[in-house]
This record gives sequence, structure tokens and C-alpha cells, in this order.
Amino acid sequence: MSRLEEILTANKEFVAHGKHDYTAEDIAASKLPKKKIAIFTCMDTRLTEILEPAMGIQRGDAKIIRTVGNYLTGEFDAVIRSLMVAIYELGVEEIFVVGHYECGMAKTTADSLAAAMRTHGVTEEAIAKIHGELETWADAFRDPVENVKDAVHKIAVNPYIPKNVKVHGLMIHPRTGKLDVIQTADDHTAETK
Repeated sequence: MSRLEEILTANKEFVAHGKHDYTAEDIAASKLPKKKIAIFTCMDTRLTEILEPAMGIQRGDAKIIRTVGNYLTGEFDAVIRSLMVAIYELGVEEIFVVGHYECGMAKTTADSLAAAMRTHGVTEEAIAKIHGELETWADAFRDPVENVKDAVHKIAVNPYIPKNVKVHGLMIHPRTGKLDVIQTADDHTAETK
């Protein structure tokens, strides 16, 4: 059975027996994050089950945005656009950038990605077209803690993010769920004065 077939079989079982008795009010309310927070974190699969309970939140409490290494690539990248919608359309008032220890992105390089791309049949022309961007992105990420500080700073000073939205930086241990505060909104406010 293929993975697609597994997913479709599981979906059929969910539809037949899962929770699907939502009211129109439930559906309308569920798109708004109950705790008015957004979390920008890594796509690491270890965080899927541990992040929300470690932060004391449940599904529906926060908007969660995931990218590789919770890395921002620009002033108006997909993360910033997602945060803008979360703030301006969904009522988010606070942002948590949550990196994690043992992040695999710290070992990824432009050259390692290019080599893997070649083995998967990506052409040299396609690799050459993005190699400079790969270097800027992949080679810049070396320390997950510094990356959290950088992301907090970039979000807090971004002209599209209102200054009344608090931005905090945390690190989570992917095996224990322990959170370490790296930077608070108050720390950042003091830095920029």
C-alpha cells in the first residue's frame, strides 16, 4: 500500500468514526487562535507532538508556522506574510519564535544540498540558478540559538509587523520539551532604545 493509499484509508476511517460533529459556530471560531498567539518554529517532526503540550497550549490556541530551521529569508517572505494575516485578520497579539536544539539545519550547506539535488536528478543549470541563494540561506545557518535571536530581531523591526505585537524567542529540547527563554519582547525593546 502506498503512502497516499494509507492516508486515504485513514481519512475514510476518520470521516466514518472521527470527530466531525462541528457546528457552524465551531468552524467560524476555530480559525481564530484562542490565545491570540502565533508560533514560528521548525518543521522538525520531533516537534509535532511535543511543542504544544510543552507550551501548555492545545490545538486551536495558536497559529503555527513551520519552516526548515525556523529561518526567515526576507522582509516580505512567506513567514512574514503569514504573520501579517495572523495579526491583521486573525487577532494575533504575540509571536513566539521557537527554535530547537539538535537542529539538522545547522549541518546543512549549499554544497550538501546541491550534491543531494544532483543525485535526485536536478540539472546543473537549475542548481546554478539558485546556488547563490542556497549559500545565503543554508550556509548562514550554523547556530539555532543565534538563529532565534536573529528571527526575533527581524520580526520585531519588520515594517509590516506592528510595534505593539510582542515577539519572544525560545528554544525547545526535542526530546524533553524543556523550554529556554532566549529573548523576550522586553529584552528586544531595551536593545532598540
